Amino acid sequence: MPPTDAWSRIELRQGDITKLDVDAIVNAANSALAPGGGVCGAIFRAAGAEQLAAACRKLGGCATGDAKITPGFSLAARHVIHTVGPVYGGGSRGEQEQLASCYRRSLEVAVENGVRSVAFPAISTGIFGYPFEPATEIALRTIAEFLGTHDALERVVLVFFGASDFASAQRIHARMSKMK
Repeated sequence: MPPTDAWSRIELRQGDITKLDVDAIVNAANSALAPGGGVCGAIFRAAGAEQLAAACRKLGGCATGDAKITPGFSLAARHVIHTVGPVYGGGSRGEQEQLASCYRRSLEVAVENGVRSVAFPAISTGIFGYPFEPATEIALRTIAEFLGTHDALERVVLVFFGASDFASAQRIHARMSKMK
């Protein structure tokens, strides 16, 4: 299990990820890196849809489990890190590893670009259908493990739009952060 100080750098919040004052926010993207619905659509609208779409087109898409970075344009965040989560198909097609890779690759891209604070939405839990609790456990475990070996990131925020998801995430975080 990661060191306790890794868990202290993970923050949970309820709210709108597009309004956070962090160095980078993560977009739960599609493989074309095109404007979409949900959090992806909200990020494109808040950043300036045309500018962000033009920057994304230059990246040539993104594979599931990978991550790429663009400027944040009109967002408070300087950067948007785009990652493509797996579509959940029951859990037998490598979805757990792909989801963990989304978080790990996003954090690696953040560090490579001098990011000190990053905010994530709940990747793959919307239209991609990944069950919320297992997805949150994967997110927290992967982030804590990464922070346990990387000091460059000062703060990682997991942002939940709805109150019930936020409350569930708080319970999962409390349970997991106590494990040694």
